[in-house]
Amino acid sequence: MYEIPDCYFLDLPGYGYARASKSDRTAFAGIVRHVLHRPRLAGVVWLLDIRHEPSEGDRSMQDLLAAAGTRVLAAVTKGDKLSAAKRQTQEAALREALALDEDQVVVTSVRTGLGLPELRESIAMLAREA
Repeated sequence: MYEIPDCYFLDLPGYGYARASKSDRTAFAGIVRHVLHRPRLAGVVWLLDIRHEPSEGDRSMQDLLAAAGTRVLAAVTKGDKLSAAKRQTQEAALREALALDEDQVVVTSVRTGLGLPELRESIAMLAREA
């Protein structure tokens, strides 16, 4: 177990949520921009599905994060859905497409537990560095 004292997590609405109207997605973007400029923001844990190429929304989010100078940790989900070789290929492709360093990406799987200890430690480090 990892304890992160005085740390809060805010689950922001998904910018790619298909059932949201265009006006809702615009409102989501405003919320995200507001949160990214909070002075106490330690960083962002960004969930990305390893099975998909970065979407237009993913690329827009990367632009927002970079412009705000936000520290980013990408938790790449559903790692159990691909073979080990395909996981490595997809992880590298995501890192390159979204300009993420190797230490900013953790491939995870809730089903198998893949990467979960590393994700916890990375989040704790992000919080400690803030």
